[in-house]
Amino acid sequence: MVEVLLIAGLLVAAFVGFNIGGSSTGVAFGPAVGAGLLRKVTAGALMSVFVLLGGWTVGRNVVETMGGKIVPADYFTLSASVAILLFIGLGMLVANVYGVPVSTSMTAVGAIAGLGLAVGDLSYEEMGRIVLWWIVAPVLAFWIGGVIGRYLYPHLEARFAVETSPGSLFALDRSGAVPRPALGPNTTPREVVGSALVVAIACYMAFSAGASNVANAVAPLVGSEAISMDRGILLGAVAIGLGGFTIARRTMDTVGTDLTDLPILAALIVAVVSSTITTFLSYLGIPVSLALSSIMCIVGLGWGRATRVATISDTITRKKEVDVSVHALTADEGRAPEDVERIGEEESEDLRVGDLYDAAATARVISLWIFSPSAAATISFLFFRFVGV
Repeated sequence: MVEVLLIAGLLVAAFVGFNIGGSSTGVAFGPAVGAGLLRKVTAGALMSVFVLLGGWTVGRNVVETMGGKIVPADYFTLSASVAILLFIGLGMLVANVYGVPVSTSMTAVGAIAGLGLAVGDLSYEEMGRIVLWWIVAPVLAFWIGGVIGRYLYPHLEARFAVETSPGSLFALDRSGAVPRPALGPNTTPREVVGSALVVAIACYMAFSAGASNVANAVAPLVGSEAISMDRGILLGAVAIGLGGFTIARRTMDTVGTDLTDLPILAALIVAVVSSTITTFLSYLGIPVSLALSSIMCIVGLGWGRATRVATISDTITRKKEVDVSVHALTADEGRAPEDVERIGEEESEDLRVGDLYDAAATARVISLWIFSPSAAATISFLFFRFVGV
């Protein structure tokens, strides 16, 4: 019976990791794929490698938190661990069916908290610490994006913006006796450097996703001592990589094209900010949402850019209205450094290039962020309350 439960636990953990891969790969590599810098297969391969690195290093701290600090490890029997993982996987599957990068960490913590509430042994201190960072992290991402968008983004765009050109970045030069790699017909050295940075930061995002999300797939099994820490991390990383090759294709489309049309520089800023927040909190052992920080940074960056039409004093005295329902981030493309206006000198009409983001897609993302952890916690509580551990 124990062997059957262990096999079931491993399968369910793999199922959870598979769904995590579908969600996190879209967040990490959606902008790079949407910009045409990577194929989806290449994104899946890179995701597999860097998720393993993140889980093997920083991710151990998150496994320890979720495997014994929210609820005492004694309650993670093998059967309870299997049930928790199943609730996590089902909650995430609903979101992946809709192609939304759901918060896997919030869903996992919700399922574990449901167990703690049912047995009356939930660490409210640890839960309070986690929930506090759930609130702080996206707010911090929004305001960092907002400050960059208002004060730095136009200047960075004028100096470092990279526009993708039609055709491949590289081609084979066959003019000599031996073919050698060369830049594509329309490729500039600046475009190569910028594209390389975007891919490198996507890999950094994959690392931070592994640091935060591997625990979501294996923490209950590790907490029950059904498998060791090393084997658990390896299992979670492999399952996430498999999800990155398969069901992540739709979430990459959602992040890369449906939610917002990000210029390369904006994608780079969002990746750096959200990954740094996630990696730092994972080092502290806090399971946090990379997806939530990423999207809030996108919104903050565009909002900050759009508010440049008015100074703070103009806004307070209502001398000038600020219309932020614009795709402000694309207004700077092709602008020279000397052409960047000072704050308050731009006109709102200059920024009416399109919507900042797709409102329907954003509403779908937020609703499922709320639904998935809530559903996992509710189902978990009801199960353990009336069926037992």
